[in-house]
Amino acid sequence: MHSQNPFLDEFAKLTQAAMGIAQTAGEEAKTAMRAQADRLAAEFDLIRRDDFEALKAEVAALREEVATLKATKPPAAPKAGKKAAGTGE
Repeated sequence: MHSQNPFLDEFAKLTQAAMGIAQTAGEEAKTAMRAQADRLAAEFDLIRRDDFEALKAEVAALREEVATLKATKPPAAPKAGKKAAGTGE
């Protein structure tokens, strides 16, 4: 959109350039904040949520497997040399 006034044309160009600079500065600030957050997470030995969820699922599967193995395992026979409970000896 061009007007007859050169001052308004220059002002529009300046405004457009300023908006572009502001947008770029915002993106750079976001990138810098993300990098700082990643450094802090590494320093505090934090893990990402997707890694945590994967580990949580793996632990749940292992617990189910242990429960299944315990359920299918035959009961342990009493050890030789020990008195049976309730024999009165």
